[in-house]
Amino acid sequence: QVQLVESGGGLVQAGGSLRLSCAASGLTFSSYAMGWFRQAPGQEREFVAAISNGGLSTNYADSVKGRFIISRDNARNTVYLQMNSLKPEDTAVYYCNVRRFSRDYWGQGTQVTVSS
Repeated sequence: QVQLVESGGGLVQAGGSLRLSCAASGLTFSSYAMGWFRQAPGQEREFVAAISNGGLSTNYADSVKGRFIISRDNARNTVYLQMNSLKPEDTAVYYCNVRRFSRDYWGQGTQVTVSS
């Protein structure tokens, strides 16, 4: 079955950087667009970034444009989220996502905490 495993979260000061990884299995990774979402306490899950199956097309939420970069390595079945110039409002659990046959799959999430 499809499995997504995120890693790379942690505690960082405002202005710092983190790189999240999401390792995928159980699917032909190079055939699917991938996305990152996040959920802060008491808030709904929100879109952060997405990348096409070949990696040539990306899009971002306005709140992270110019600071976050999504990328993928199809040989390693892994998608990344490079987060720079982090702000306290970026604090959330970050989830990797893939939609396959009209069903959404999610990882367990990785906590990112940005201190001011």
